[in-house]
Amino acid sequence: MPVDNKGFTREEIREFMHEYYLQPHGSRKEWLASTSVSDWTFRRWRTLMVQGDIDRGLIPREHGGMVPTNRELSAFEKARAREIAAHRAEVEKLQKRVQELEDTNSALGKAIGLLHELSVPEPDTTPTSAQNGS
Repeated sequence: MPVDNKGFTREEIREFMHEYYLQPHGSRKEWLASTSVSDWTFRRWRTLMVQGDIDRGLIPREHGGMVPTNRELSAFEKARAREIAAHRAEVEKLQKRVQELEDTNSALGKAIGLLHELSVPEPDTTPTSAQNGS
């Protein structure tokens, strides 16, 4: 069954849930009340994160009490850590590529400078009589 995410992207939902679970025990309810997310939406998102498929916006059809276990929270944290590690690896790869391109650009600039120095026009020679057409 599709979930109404109230205009939030799945990444925003993941980040919101991550922030929720980072709150100290006993302060989560107050923290949730300080956000613009309703209790109903929060419960749907929590079900989606722990039991469902957030990428496709699906939650299971079975209804029941929802109390995440430490194993479920650990799985959530591990998935989040994998996402962060993949993101960092991609950023590092792109930074290396940017450095390569900057180095190449610098080398090309130097090569163009050398070509300009080497192609300085030589002083004109006086034309010979054969060149004048005489």
